[in-house]
Amino acid sequence: MRVLLTQDVRNLGKKGDIKEVKDGYALNFLVPRNLAKVATDKIIEEWRREQIEMERRREEEIERYNREKRLLESSRVKIKKKLAPVGIKGSVKKDDIAKAIREQIGVEIDKRDIELKKSIKSVGEFTIDIKFKYGIHAKVKIEVVGE
Repeated sequence: MRVLLTQDVRNLGKKGDIKEVKDGYALNFLVPRNLAKVATDKIIEEWRREQIEMERRREEEIERYNREKRLLESSRVKIKKKLAPVGIKGSVKKDDIAKAIREQIGVEIDKRDIELKKSIKSVGEFTIDIKFKYGIHAKVKIEVVGE
């Protein structure tokens, strides 16, 4: 029986492979556990259409991340913090940076995508790294000012 693997199966193949297996293995193990579907012409054609659609969405997402990267790298973000006798009160956190980017530039950034090499505890200019999917990184200039 021919099956289309919907997930990676050890010692059989990768997701998307079409394999010839014994009927019992397919009907009693692979199909009930949603590891494979019986490979009819309709199922195979539907799978190919889904893969084309997923690739189109992936390319759109990459283009969106590249647009956001260009926008972020050409902008400067200002963050106001209260002054302390030395430096600022507390530190600039990832939440503060994400909120400032959202308000000033209009780009929605998840705080987990922001990478701080060390915490920001003084006024001045800093460069931070924002990691998007697909290995896309943006260097953003942050200016911390006291109030």
